[in-house]
Amino acid sequence: KFGHARVPARFANRFLGKWVSTQRSLYRKIQNGTPSASITKEQIQLLNKIGFEWWINHKLEIWKKRYDHLVSYAIEFGNANVSQNFPQNPSLGTW
Repeated sequence: KFGHARVPARFANRFLGKWVSTQRSLYRKIQNGTPSASITKEQIQLLNKIGFEWWINHKLEIWKKRYDHLVSYAIEFGNANVSQNFPQNPSLGTW
């Protein structure tokens, strides 16, 4: 449906978001040398097979989203000079 396996921790489906967050946490523990009985190598391989993203850079995700909004603005208005008081998207004006 979404074309990727980059599920954020705060996803509309809260159960899935929490589960994904837990898998990432368990994986980080294994990467740091803490053995985990809660996630196996086979489960990690299965998640890797579908392109599961173990780390999400939230700041980069926000930047990309704002950039996409700026591109849309530039297409609509012919420039990227967003007013700080832009009513349709106030956060874009301060970005």
